[in-house]
Amino acid sequence: AVVSTQSKQWYQRRVRGPFFPEPLISPKDIDKLDAEVDVSTKLKYVYDAITLTRHSLEGKVPLIGFSGAPWTLMGYMIEGGGSKTMSKTKKWLYTCPEESHRLLKIITRVVSDYLIQQAIAGAQMLQVFESSAEYLGPELFEEFCISYLQEIALSVRKGLAERQVPDVPMIVFAKGAYHSIAKISYTGYDVVGLDWTVDPNIARDFCHIAVQGNLDPCALYAPKEELTEKVAEMVRQFGVRNYIANLGHGIYPDMDPESVKTFVDTVHRVSEEIMNKGDPFNQLYT
Repeated sequence: AVVSTQSKQWYQRRVRGPFFPEPLISPKDIDKLDAEVDVSTKLKYVYDAITLTRHSLEGKVPLIGFSGAPWTLMGYMIEGGGSKTMSKTKKWLYTCPEESHRLLKIITRVVSDYLIQQAIAGAQMLQVFESSAEYLGPELFEEFCISYLQEIALSVRKGLAERQVPDVPMIVFAKGAYHSIAKISYTGYDVVGLDWTVDPNIARDFCHIAVQGNLDPCALYAPKEELTEKVAEMVRQFGVRNYIANLGHGIYPDMDPESVKTFVDTVHRVSEEIMNKGDPFNQLYT
């Protein structure tokens, strides 16, 4: 939705995700974008859907809003869709860094406004997905990601305060950015999402706020007994304090709902066992 505000030539393919038949080819194409787009009106249908969903849930479960993060969205706009290398987008970073920052700033403002409006509409938590962080090493991630993730967190909180809307918790998920977990945890979010490649012990050592994750989504294909043990071990390693049990990335369309149920039931069971035991290890994360 965010990138659709910047281009009329955009649509969602059924299987492969966002697709741009007219991607940005050179920095000159940035001038074609509507940098001052008003997302409060342009994406009103999204906020109407959030409000309707919030009322329909009747408080039974929280409603989480979300958006892609600047670097990830920049990739879609330049690659034209998903990419296995992000080479076209990374070329921009090396050959025209100033223009890259210009584009990232435009996207950052739109994402911030988009998330503010989601919270106003009724979203009770917001998550920012930097799903393409894995294509960047520590230096490029530092230069082209960190500051924009931080700006989003600051802008959203400021925007909500100015509109006298209660603050909402925020999660940041930078897939593959294991090298920058500590820095990510200081960008102003309440929770750091972790992908399945991150060791729970390392995450706890370097992340000073709550964490979320991080079972390999493909583990849901495993037999029930094996899946149960993997989920139980994940919870035991992370502990129950300042922790949100989740997958380490998105769920796939062909997953068996019964496996999801096994995941949730196991998380509840093992968490309760740990709390009942009063395990000293888990008191470290209060």
